[in-house]
This record gives sequence, structure tokens and C-alpha cells, in this order.
Amino acid sequence: ARELSGGQKQRVAIIRSLLMHPEIILFDEVTASLDPEMVREVLVLINDLAKEGRTMLIVTHEMEFARAIADRIIFMDKGEIIEENTAQNFFQHPQTQRAQAFLTTFDFNH
Repeated sequence: ARELSGGQKQRVAIIRSLLMHPEIILFDEVTASLDPEMVREVLVLINDLAKEGRTMLIVTHEMEFARAIADRIIFMDKGEIIEENTAQNFFQHPQTQRAQAFLTTFDFNH
């Protein structure tokens, strides 16, 4: 019997959840245990769902993906909401020092 890869298992789980016609889909670090090639496949599927107008709450450390797909960002630290903003404003003009510090950890140009 052939076993599914981690990415294939994630995609099957996403499709199974869609069969229940949820109003909101929660993704909690959906790419955490996947190899880089599988990460892309799963993120493409989630991006397709966003283009269909699906409402999703996504917990992620994939900042470029969040920037590309999110309408709103809720930035949390130690269980507290630190900042809530549009995705564009969060990435271009973060309102808190904590968010600014977090985002600079992903900036390899400086």
C-alpha cells in the first residue's frame, strides 16, 4: 500500500473539511511539518480557496504567504493581541514596536 506524503495528507484533510461546507476554516500552522516542496502545494491550495472567497483564519509564520493572501493581520505575542491591521498596513507600516521588531527578523536585506 502506498502512503501519502505530509503535503498530500494536508490537502486531503483540507478537502475533507470543505465537504462539511464550513463558514470559516481554521488553519493552524498548516505547513509546519512539511518539506519545502510540499509547503508550496498546500499554500497554493489555500490561496485558491481565498480566491473563491472562502473565509479563513490562518495561524502561520509564513510571512510572505500571509502578506500575499491576508485581508487582515492579527499579530499576537505571548497569547495577547499586539496589533490588528490590514495586511498592507501591517507589513508596510506596523503600528507597534513589537510588530516592527518581528518583521525585521524576516528582512534579509539589512
